[in-house]
Amino acid sequence: MGEFELIRNYFAAAPCAQAGEGVVLGIGDDCALLSVPPGEQLAISTDTLVVGVHFPDACDPFLLGQRALGVSASDLAAMGATPLAFTLALTLPEVSADWLQAFAQGLNQMAQGCSMRLIGGDTTRGPLSLTITVFGRVPSGLALTRSGATPGDLLCVGGPLGDGAGALPLVLNQRRTEASTAQALLARYWSPQPQLELGQALRGRATSALDISDGLLADCGHIALASGVRLLVERDRVPLSAPLLAFFGQDAALQAALSGGDDYILAFTLPPSLLADLIDEGWPISVIGHVAEGQGVTLVDAHGQDVTPITRGYQHFRETR
Repeated sequence: MGEFELIRNYFAAAPCAQAGEGVVLGIGDDCALLSVPPGEQLAISTDTLVVGVHFPDACDPFLLGQRALGVSASDLAAMGATPLAFTLALTLPEVSADWLQAFAQGLNQMAQGCSMRLIGGDTTRGPLSLTITVFGRVPSGLALTRSGATPGDLLCVGGPLGDGAGALPLVLNQRRTEASTAQALLARYWSPQPQLELGQALRGRATSALDISDGLLADCGHIALASGVRLLVERDRVPLSAPLLAFFGQDAALQAALSGGDDYILAFTLPPSLLADLIDEGWPISVIGHVAEGQGVTLVDAHGQDVTPITRGYQHFRETR
């Protein structure tokens, strides 16, 4: 099967590749054409997932398709953007009809759940890797960014943390647990649900935001650096799910939440006066600390003592000794 036949059979015909709002021209030409309404800006982000680094060699291609787009769309949520479209650059060691069919189905399911259209990309031969570029739109001047946090703001997250990292021993077949616990954790890993609606609700409210991909402490460091402030994280207020606690226990669950990554939950800063309205609207917000003068990120215990761990999250190319 050639490259263009592969694209036609498994991607161009998918429901998510058909014309839709904001997409003037999709798959089939040298470029896609997007239309953004007056007064709005285009939000763009690219993620690459590589076998053996971001997912194991042997994994369900349907779940991989879901995960690949879900983690990319989470960047749009972090900016408060409304999703439009995405491209896929797929590198394959070989062509397997069964693998491609399942992968395309998983990709399409996540795309339709996020209201995104596949508008192009590329296919090549080589070690398995996926590069996805997502496009969204946001009203001019209202995009959420990592800068803007102000001393006195609350530090918040959009839900329980650590489930993605907690699922990793199950993904790698290193541990087992009861079916209900495993199912809940694996769903958070393989089918992360971008908090798109929450991101849009935070426009004009949050002073800074990002999605947690490399670990709470590491990612909060990006806000602290961009905003020129210090973030104080209260260890005992970090939300943990019941399945994670059942599988890991309190200490390991907390470690997964602080530095494990793979959460794709929003972390953001917020003026205290705006919290009540967001809670009343039903958003799953947990306050886990506050913004102070200074720099960096500090984890404190119930007595206010600094208990910041050395390892704060995942980094590519970190030197090991």
